[in-house]
Amino acid sequence: MVDVSRERFEELVADALDGIPEGLGKYMDNVAVFVEEVPPEPNLLGLYQGVPLTARGISYSATMPDRISIYRRTILTVSRTEDEVVEQVRRTVIHEVAHHFGISDPRLRELGW
Repeated sequence: MVDVSRERFEELVADALDGIPEGLGKYMDNVAVFVEEVPPEPNLLGLYQGVPLTARGISYSATMPDRISIYRRTILTVSRTEDEVVEQVRRTVIHEVAHHFGISDPRLRELGW
């Protein structure tokens, strides 16, 4: 397990979010992203909670923002170097953002994510 400070880890998450293409990023206006230490279940790297864009209808309004949680402790546990942390954060952020766009876990696996 590598040790990366919470502040540095939050920077990595912000960098990963900044790396999302602008054309997609503009559709993330009702999403809050959090860094959390410990997941609600073992080995979870990230979690999307909300209503995917593909499931929103005309009645979708005045709702709380979707939530993406990135779990620092789990990512640090599966990484041996800071470079691996950077890559795992990037992959986890992309994975959870994909859920916001309605892409399922099976489809993400098909795509290599």
